[in-house]
Amino acid sequence: MIAVLDTLVAVRRAAMDLLARREHGRVELTRKLRQRGASPEMIDTALDRLTEEGLLSESRYLESFISYRARSGYGPMRIREELGQRGLQRSDIELALRECGIDWQEQLRDVWQRKFAGQLPADARERARQGRFLAYRGYPMEMINRVFSRRGLDD
Repeated sequence: MIAVLDTLVAVRRAAMDLLARREHGRVELTRKLRQRGASPEMIDTALDRLTEEGLLSESRYLESFISYRARSGYGPMRIREELGQRGLQRSDIELALRECGIDWQEQLRDVWQRKFAGQLPADARERARQGRFLAYRGYPMEMINRVFSRRGLDD
């Protein structure tokens, strides 16, 4: 049974239930509450209050999302794109990526080792296949080429 979100208390409770499961961005939380039937005015009021109370934080959401996706083997370009699709400001995303403390070259090396067992490509076709996989994961070609040239393995 889905609760009707026709009061400010109900909207706040639904938002807090969602936030208890994981961090959410404001845009994402707004979308979920709207899908549950809450009015835009009540959503804005409830989310403003949650932000003032420190229960809703874009910076915490960014930090959590970047950390989760990086642990899943995704690179900065893919994470940047996903966050942009979630309605976050480009400047906030860039700042969070700079301050996350993740060594992206090391992360790329780990993903490459797991997927390809550390086997450098023997020919152009294999190099393209490995490069496509790593680029799809969100790593820049400059970093990928560094791994292929072995410079990324000795840093």
